[in-house]
Amino acid sequence: MPDVLLIAATEAELCGHPGLVCGVGPIEAAAATARAIALEPPDAVLHVGVAGGRRIAPGSIIIGSEAVYCDLVAEIPVVARVEPDGTLLARAQRALPNAVALPIGTSAVVDGPCGGQPGIRVEGMEGFAVLRACALADVPAVEVRAISNQIGEGDRARWQITRALEALGNALPPLLAGAGE
Repeated sequence: MPDVLLIAATEAELCGHPGLVCGVGPIEAAAATARAIALEPPDAVLHVGVAGGRRIAPGSIIIGSEAVYCDLVAEIPVVARVEPDGTLLARAQRALPNAVALPIGTSAVVDGPCGGQPGIRVEGMEGFAVLRACALADVPAVEVRAISNQIGEGDRARWQITRALEALGNALPPLLAGAGE
């Protein structure tokens, strides 16, 4: 079975599975991921976590069809999008047939600039950073998120983190089995 590195921002998002806690936000995620894959390159990376969504029910599982860096705006061409590995994406979709594949925005700010970008209905804080670090090191990667709240919901008491973590925990066994095919 291939060596699959599970990466999440927090211990809670690993749902009891061994893996790398990369820290919250794109800077921490990029640095921790780059270090981990430089020290011991895995065959593949599965990046998971909770996220906000727009018109997506809490507890829904989203597979990233691409990772979009929403914070980066420049007058020169920059890399602001990265696609997951096609084989891992297909395996994740087979493992989770009820999950939806959508672009996932990355921003260092909760309810940040991703919410204003057309086509971005899911917002996390680490995905682009993890997938970009993996792409630069030629390590196949895919991002999977469980929705915990609506983008723009300012009342954190309405966020359903526990529900999202339960959904993620249920998704991880078939995901890990599928990623290691």
